[in-house]
Amino acid sequence: VKGSFDRAPARMEAAEKLAALIDRFTTEAVDAIYGQGAYEQANKDKCSRDIHHYLRLINYCLVTGGTGPLDEWGIAGMREVIRIQRLPTAAYIEAFTYIRDKSDLSTHMGQQAVAEIKSLLDYLINALA
Repeated sequence: VKGSFDRAPARMEAAEKLAALIDRFTTEAVDAIYGQGAYEQANKDKCSRDIHHYLRLINYCLVTGGTGPLDEWGIAGMREVIRIQRLPTAAYIEAFTYIRDKSDLSTHMGQQAVAEIKSLLDYLINALA
């Protein structure tokens, strides 16, 4: 409990910055992934919508201090939506990996806040893989 309490300021910083930059991170990741030509452009809007949704869930996780929002609304539910709509799961994994590894998170927030976001991105990537 103490560790979670000690990390609360970093989580709140990460949540605030992610909320302000969510559209930018979504657009950059989806453009990078779909710009490679590996996925059908017809799915790009759906993928963008879903990436944005997942990032909002990560934001909720940062605020609550746990993975509950991702577990309950994101991983189980969205995985089924992706499957039914025949969207490529790999595109989502690549987009979240892009945000984790290639976005400029560290220019917008402190190191601990970046670590909080990256740990949730890792959690999501592993769950979708």
